[in-house]
Amino acid sequence: MNEVIEEAVCGVDGCSTGPAKAANATGDREARPVHELTIISDVICPWCFVAKKNLEKALELAGPDFAVNITWRPFELNPGMPKEGLNRREYRSTKFGSWDQSQALDAQVASAGRLAGITFRHDLMERTPNTFTAHRLIWLAGEEGVQDAVVEALFRAYFVEGRDVGDTKVLAGIAKQAGLSDAVVAAFLDGTAGSEEVRLEAEAAKMGGISGVPTFILDGEELFSGAMKPELMAARLREAATAHARE
Repeated sequence: MNEVIEEAVCGVDGCSTGPAKAANATGDREARPVHELTIISDVICPWCFVAKKNLEKALELAGPDFAVNITWRPFELNPGMPKEGLNRREYRSTKFGSWDQSQALDAQVASAGRLAGITFRHDLMERTPNTFTAHRLIWLAGEEGVQDAVVEALFRAYFVEGRDVGDTKVLAGIAKQAGLSDAVVAAFLDGTAGSEEVRLEAEAAKMGGISGVPTFILDGEELFSGAMKPELMAARLREAATAHARE
């Protein structure tokens, strides 16, 4: 299971435990005060949730002198998903060949999740949602300074509580819990703000060769993909930061 945690990613064809791409830079010079860490993910990517929890531990391990500004960027695992989503059992049975195969993949995720402190509740998940509006909400949260809280809430809503994160009522509740006002949330969900930004960011990720998530980009350079263990993640972050400081 250690290998699963270190190397698991999700792509449009499903989630796997293939090798993670990573930088090999090494060095011992002190890191710059603040690094820009961009994470490309989808809110229905289980390995993205595992990676988020592992990153929190990794940043603690990296030490107080390693500071990052984290930005979440969109990737749609199911870009052709109907706006209302689809029945999860039917959709995944078709996508993976059978419901048994889908459950086997869920079991892998659940085992990795326990190590990361997550209790995945696949039994509660009835629909596979369209995540475009959720990505719009993440964009808005970034503008309002509460992006991490919204990303965490979206992951928990879908994977732990089994809620439909394609439902605007669910998204409104998450936004309000993160501190956004009723007026801001209502106007946002009734409008199209953030749509063009999300489309452009998602397209930029694909044009940049990103086919699996989570993908981590540090100071503008792709660092690794996958939900690797916190200890390894911390080492890769510090190695890359040291390499950048030398340039």
